[in-house]
Amino acid sequence: MRSPQRVDPPPSTTAKGRAAESLVLERYLAAGYRELGRNVRCGRLEIDLVLERRGCVVFCEVKARASSEHGHPAEFVDGRKQARIRTAAARFIAETGIRPRACRFDVVSVIGGGSSARVEIYPNAF
Repeated sequence: MRSPQRVDPPPSTTAKGRAAESLVLERYLAAGYRELGRNVRCGRLEIDLVLERRGCVVFCEVKARASSEHGHPAEFVDGRKQARIRTAAARFIAETGIRPRACRFDVVSVIGGGSSARVEIYPNAF
């Protein structure tokens, strides 16, 4: 009789998203940015990454997909999502009391996973 083969469950969507955020964060840190927050909660709103470089605060939305078969990940940051991120950013600035010289909203798409993931950063996306 053969012993049953163990099959690991697929990683959760949350785990995949966190892995993509970690990959994106590494890219920003390597480019000289400083992390101000990750998965920052502002009431019921959330900002994936908040970074700073040379007085500019960057609010970053990370979208990850296994493939672009059903649309490019960046396409999923629609007007409604953009408005929510702007509101969360305003709350973040008010609550932390930081005084940035400038603010920027980036969208980053991650297609695939692991070492073969394709990362595309869209600075000033909206």
